[in-house]
Amino acid sequence: MIGSVRPYWRNFIDGDWVDGAGGDRIAVENPATGEIIAEVARAMPADVDRAVAAARAAFDARALLDLRPSERGELMFAIARQLERMSDEIATVECLDNGKTLANGLAEVSLTVRYLTYYGGLADKLEGRQIPLGRDFLDYTIHMPFGVSAQIVPWNGPLPVGARSVACALVTGNTVVLKSPEDSPLSLFLLAEACEKAGVPRGAVNILCGYGRDAGAALVAHRDIDHIVFTGSVATGKSVLRAAAERVVPCVMELGGKSAGIVYGDADLDRAAKAAARGIFHHSGQICSAASRLIVHRSIHDAFLERLKAEAERRSVGPGVDGHDMGPLISLRQLEKVEALCKTGVAEGATLVTGGSRMAVHAGHFMRPTIFAGVRPDMMIAQEEFFGPVVVVIPFDTPEEAVAIANGTDYGLAAGIFTRDLRLAHWTADRLVAGQVYVNEWWVGGVETPFGGTRRSGYGREKGQEALLGYVQTKNVGIRL
Repeated sequence: MIGSVRPYWRNFIDGDWVDGAGGDRIAVENPATGEIIAEVARAMPADVDRAVAAARAAFDARALLDLRPSERGELMFAIARQLERMSDEIATVECLDNGKTLANGLAEVSLTVRYLTYYGGLADKLEGRQIPLGRDFLDYTIHMPFGVSAQIVPWNGPLPVGARSVACALVTGNTVVLKSPEDSPLSLFLLAEACEKAGVPRGAVNILCGYGRDAGAALVAHRDIDHIVFTGSVATGKSVLRAAAERVVPCVMELGGKSAGIVYGDADLDRAAKAAARGIFHHSGQICSAASRLIVHRSIHDAFLERLKAEAERRSVGPGVDGHDMGPLISLRQLEKVEALCKTGVAEGATLVTGGSRMAVHAGHFMRPTIFAGVRPDMMIAQEEFFGPVVVVIPFDTPEEAVAIANGTDYGLAAGIFTRDLRLAHWTADRLVAGQVYVNEWWVGGVETPFGGTRRSGYGREKGQEALLGYVQTKNVGIRL
């Protein structure tokens, strides 16, 4: 099934497929081989201007707002049907420009379809309320869209992350300009095709690809943007927020993480090791909510570490198209960053249990599954996000100490607990500073469960019913009869 991809992809602006204003192109690399597999039109500030103008015109014309909410929901169902028909092509693209395994590529399509149908079903269920003010008065609230939503999508899961933001925006009546990630842009152009075929009004969805320094910066600072959705690093998120502050633009920010899993002494060690390994080695650890720190009770530390090491070393690493468990990191730049942090860990005195370096047997950007033990909470490798398949193991003695270690970073995205003691699980969950807490599994939940961070991991929520509230503002109407 795996073949080649189209050699050239254009931006989707105002219902048309167009070249970049400057005529330049961005090369797209296969991270498993280092080969250039395609080119995309490079969007520049002039292209951003055109896309924002199209989105503004569509919003002002009430292209979505004048539809019944149920009709906006039907549009989401139609996009989902189109994506299902494109499943094989999308899975191929995810393997070749993102490094995912074929199974994960197909799973991305299923997840994206689920987001679209979930929010399509919620389109007619976002309701206001009537507020009693007494005789001769009628007062009620309306959920009002912001207007033009600028969305910047990360390279690690562009299709589902982009589709869930687009779906939330459209069902609430906003229009969208989305910047696809230059490292992995192709699947979002297929989303644009699905929107076009599904009959989404012209200008309501615009998808373009450009570098952050020009297209991304121009988008978030644009005078006609009303709302920003950003998923990415803390450093880039700060620059987005600075631009948003200049015009007081509301934002939904989903940033980085250094998520901790606490393994108590009574945990099922086999289950905990399998869950933790999946939490850090899935998609080669390139997930913001990955289980990158494991805080393990000293009484079971060595037994747990032995099981975790076995889980790491049984994973095969190689091109996803060949059926390996772990594919490559997205780029040589990312591989070098992860390797450099591993060297820092050794220099800090941590014990390298397994891995720690790239794999030289393939031409791509492959990193070995890596475990560090003997880690202190103040070490750089226990504080900084790797965004790769590297986990650090830290011992503890008391629940209070475990919680203090877990909460002892700038991040607050996710956390985990492994225990058979329900009272202890609730006690711990109540004290962890994290947007979501998983108990006895990593990534408990799904499309229906709200997702987002605390502290420097961001604010606002994606997924679940709560996500829709980030795309609307409340208007109150008070009437004297």
